[in-house]
Amino acid sequence: MQFQKKTRAGNIGLFVKIFIKMILVLAVLYIVLILVDKIDFPSPNKVIEKKIPNENFKVIK
Repeated sequence: MQFQKKTRAGNIGLFVKIFIKMILVLAVLYIVLILVDKIDFPSPNKVIEKKIPNENFKVIK
């Protein structure tokens, strides 16, 4: 009788590997979101206003 090595992981091992990969991806995304949140983007100094004349409005019934 010859010894046969199992080269395939069982179902439990497969689920554990997928679960660990999902946790790692979520952790990386969480860290990226925290780092982006800490970046201080400049806000505009000038108030942007655009005046629209009343002639351009049309009443639709």
